[in-house]
Amino acid sequence: MSDISVESIKKLKELSGVGLTDAKNALVEAKGDFDKALDAMRKKGLTKAEKRGDRETREGLIDAYVHDGRIGAVVEVNCETSFVAKTDEFRDLAHKLAMQVASMNPVWVSEADIPADEMDEAIKEAEAGLTGKEPADKKADIVAGKVAKMFADKVLLNQPYILDDTKTVAVFIKDAIAKTGENITVKQFRRIELGVSE
Repeated sequence: MSDISVESIKKLKELSGVGLTDAKNALVEAKGDFDKALDAMRKKGLTKAEKRGDRETREGLIDAYVHDGRIGAVVEVNCETSFVAKTDEFRDLAHKLAMQVASMNPVWVSEADIPADEMDEAIKEAEAGLTGKEPADKKADIVAGKVAKMFADKVLLNQPYILDDTKTVAVFIKDAIAKTGENITVKQFRRIELGVSE
């Protein structure tokens, strides 16, 4: 399609982390609609990111953020290679995650970190809230949804990302995985607030 510019193809490649040919094909399929093509490529990139999720992350860095001298956060973010860990993009990602921790005060990195007794208590509470009118085959999904909602603000990966609340922190990280081509994980974090002790 002749009306698709090279600049558009390059821009789509940079934003989505896919190759030039894939970027061009996406623009052709979207009939030149850049936003539609970007959305399609992001979905494709996220699919690839999911496949990278089980690869080991032994490199990375620790970053810190201090807000107004009153709230501080330190976060350990891991990736697969020291090459990626040293890039400006990865440092920026780690810094934004430290800002997220300082701002939103999560308790756990992922749902897998929630203690079993707290999870059991949440499941019981969600089940107690059922009316009995729910279809039997939907009860488990309804309970899971209620439990996820209870912990949404406390689990870092489930929180709305502070710089773009249309996505969660997990999606923000998956976007970075799609761009770098490496698995990226948050290993741990700490948050300190002046005058407040654990």
